[in-house]
Parts: sequence; structure tokens; C-alpha cells
Amino acid sequence: MSFRDFLNEMDEQNQVLHIKEPVSTRFEISRLMEEFDGEGQLLLFEKVKGSKIKVAANVCGARKRVCAALEVNPDCLYSRVIDAWHSPRKTKVASNGLVKHNVKESVDLSTIPFLTHYENDPGAYVTSGIVHARDPDCKIENISIHRLQVLDKKHLAIRLVPRHLFKLWRMAKEAEKDLDVAVSIGVHPAVLLAASSPVPFGVSEFDVANNLLSGDLRLIECEHVNALAPSDSELVLECKISTKQEVEEGPFVDVSGTYDVRRRQPVAEVVRIMHRDGCVYHGLLPSGAEHRILMGLPREVMIWEAVSKVLPKVYAVNLSRGGCGWLHAVISVEKQLDGDGKNALVAAFAAHPSLKHAVVVDSDINAYDASEVEWAIATRFQADEDLFVIKNARGSTLDSSADQETGVTAKVGVDATRPFGKPKEKFERAKIPSSKRVETLVHKLRGA
Repeated sequence: MSFRDFLNEMDEQNQVLHIKEPVSTRFEISRLMEEFDGEGQLLLFEKVKGSKIKVAANVCGARKRVCAALEVNPDCLYSRVIDAWHSPRKTKVASNGLVKHNVKESVDLSTIPFLTHYENDPGAYVTSGIVHARDPDCKIENISIHRLQVLDKKHLAIRLVPRHLFKLWRMAKEAEKDLDVAVSIGVHPAVLLAASSPVPFGVSEFDVANNLLSGDLRLIECEHVNALAPSDSELVLECKISTKQEVEEGPFVDVSGTYDVRRRQPVAEVVRIMHRDGCVYHGLLPSGAEHRILMGLPREVMIWEAVSKVLPKVYAVNLSRGGCGWLHAVISVEKQLDGDGKNALVAAFAAHPSLKHAVVVDSDINAYDASEVEWAIATRFQADEDLFVIKNARGSTLDSSADQETGVTAKVGVDATRPFGKPKEKFERAKIPSSKRVETLVHKLRGA
């Protein structure tokens, strides 16, 4: 299944809001994305000013839609992702693909509806592109998501965080070569999720995605750069990342909803463009629900796996919206002894080093309901017994209050589980019995 197939499937299920009024790529589309963010509906902008290309947004902006894309029950989502991480399936390379239907040797990025999102943005950004690169010997490859600032009709500035793509760029620099990459836009959610996954250096995220797609992913070789792209991508930019030329990039709104700092970053030259017939551009709102899910869900999986090793049952992990989908976690567990809650917290901090605040609750608390979590803290938590603070720990530079060079911060763990040894009824929420007749009446009254 391709990105286009997924859009059509969601449309058939009435999950797509079609916006037919002409809209601008400068602030107008992003404002509408913000207005409908978190509501679960996918947006399709059919008339974009200055471009013939439609824009789809909020594609992975709801957990239920990620589950639909992977054809998995929500209860099995984490285990399905873990299986793909541990058992990647080698992806086949095809001789042709839908993305090759339109090839442009004369590059002009101004024809593509790149979005300018926020008022202080320095310009338009690519925010949903997956970047494929290889080492000089073609033995190691990496696929990851990176923001790219549009500089002119042929050039982009790419943000390289010091992880796998940065390592490949450094290897190219040592070999005195530019780094060939393919930037693919409009790919299936499984590919986006795989590209966001923290697998070890040397493991192909395409092979992780191929597992998630049950072996149906196909790739094509680019012709002007030594890189691969999904054969049914909506759009592919063949680029060369300079190992000599850098420019000031940013400021850019990150997942925290605040502006990141300006940095000197490498320049990527676009040498060829490929796209499908009727190309649909995937716009991803920085700090929106889709951004938070793609960044945070793989870390939820890591927390779930780590806590599952110290406790018999983990019901839910929620990197909460208020915590930017990155800094705050709520973990719902079944504990057997006092102290299990604290063990869960220690495991969570170890699994996701960027985590700043974590709350562990019992299974009767909905980890996705902030009011229920707050109720658990109000009724089951004593600060002198159930809180611990870790000082001077490595956290995340996405936290504006942390050290912006090192990310060093203070971390807080809150054990809001029921204590053993005290009357159980003191910690249970009172319930009112109901009946089918009353529930029917409630439904009737709410519908009135």
C-alpha cells in the first residue's frame, strides 16, 4: 500500500476533510492544520495557490490511523513495532516505479508547495521528507526524517543532529566527497514510523518498514545520486549534501512548540526531481499531533519494552500532549509489591533519556486522560514517600529550561499507584450502578 492508497482508504472511511477553497502555502495551510490538529481527521487541500500539487496533512496525526496503516489492533501496536525492529525484512529493489512517471532534470523547487508554518520562520520548510543515504562503500545505509529549509530554487539547508545521518556525512567528508541522498515525500505511514525508529546504526529502516508492510515495500535506485527511494513515493528530491558549504539554518519550531536555535548547517543541492502523476505533497505541522506521534511513539515502545522487563503487565505508555509528546510520560501498570512503581520509573528514564517527568499509575487510571492522572496524584501520592528527583542528568535540549548545550536537567518521578498495606476501598473511585434503560435515556438526551 502506498501513501496515495492510504489516503484513498481513509477517504472511503470518511476520515478525510476536503478543503476546496484556494489556500496559500504561507501561513494559511498551517493555520488550518493547527485548527484541526489532534481531532483525528486527515486534511486534503485541493487548491493550493501557486501550485498544481495538492497538500495532505495530519496523515499520522491520530493513533487509530497509525494502527489502521499497520493493520494492527491498538493493543498489539507496540509488540508489532518491536517485532519489526528485531526482525527487519530485506527490501527488494525494483527497476521502475510510479514516482518515475515524471522526471525533471531542470530543477525548480518553487513549483512544489513547501509550507511556511509560523510567523518567525525564515522561510518554507520540508518537514515530512525521509532521507536515505549510504556510506562511501555502500555497506551501511540510513533512513531518517530531517527538516530542510528551502533556500532557493535548487538548494536546501538540512539539519543534521549528531546521529546516524550525521555520521554518514562525516564519513563522506573524510573521503572528501559530498553525500548523496534521496529525500522522499509522501510515503506510507509505516515508512515514516520506521524512519523515526531508534534502531542501531547499520540496520536499514527500509527493512524495518518492509516488515511492517508484510514484505510489500519496493524501492528504486535514483539515477543521479547513489541513494534509494520508495518506488511509490509521491515526490523524490535527488540531492547532494555538501561537506564544505554551510549556511545559517533556522529558527525552526520544534516539537516543544518553541523555536530552536540558529545553527550552521550543510547545504543540499537538488539535482533531479521525480514525482507521481497527480502528486500529493505531505505537509507536517511542526509541534503538531503528527510530529509528536512520529517522534514519540517509538519512544513509547522503548519505555513499554523496558518497563515490561521489570513488571508483569504494562497497560499503556503515553508521552503526553502537554509534555510535547517527548518530555512527559504516563505509564499505567499492574504492580505486585510496593516499590514496583519506582522500578517502573527508573526503567522509563533509562529507556528514554530525554524524558523529564514521569508518572506511574495503576491500571484503573486512563493514561491518556490528564484529569484521571491528576486524580491519581491527588489521592494516591505522597511527596515525601512517592517522589524522587534526579539532579544533573542528561535530558533534552528541546526542553527550553535545560542547558541548551548539553541538555542537562533535573528529572522527576511520581509514583501515583495505590500503596499496599492500606485499605483498598480508600483508593477506589465511587461508581453509580447503571442499566440498559438508563444508558438508552442518556444517549437520547445527549442526542437531543
